[in-house]
Order: sequence, then C-alpha cells, then structure tokens
Amino acid sequence: MKKATIQLETLTCPSCMTKIEAALKGLEGVNKDTLSVSFNTSKAKVDYDDSKVAIEDITKRITDLGYEVKKPR
Repeated sequence: MKKATIQLETLTCPSCMTKIEAALKGLEGVNKDTLSVSFNTSKAKVDYDDSKVAIEDITKRITDLGYEVKKPR
C-alpha cells in the first residue's frame, strides 16, 4: 500500500469534499477505510494499491470533477 497526500486547490464547500470522497471510493485499489478528504485543510489522504491504481488515475478522477490539485506527496 502506498500513501499520498493531495493538496486540493479549489475545494470551496463541505459538499465538494463529499463529492471527491465518493469519487475516489469508486476507484479499485483505493483503501476506502482510510480515505480522508478534509475541507478544513483542503487535503485528501489516500492509501492505495499501486498495482491496481496509479496516483495519476486518482488525481485525474479529482480533476475530472472540476477540482484543481497540486502534485501529490
């Protein structure tokens, strides 16, 4: 399992946080139990199996929803 913290640039409300969380939970390889999206910090913390999903797939899912992200750490 790999871990990433993704800075969300355009997170403007709690419902945005819920929308992103639901979209990421739909990706195979993302650990749904540890996934955390915080409105207060504008960060998503994601544990994922890189043999099933790439970090680029995760960030693309977020940008496809219309949100901007900084490069994940």
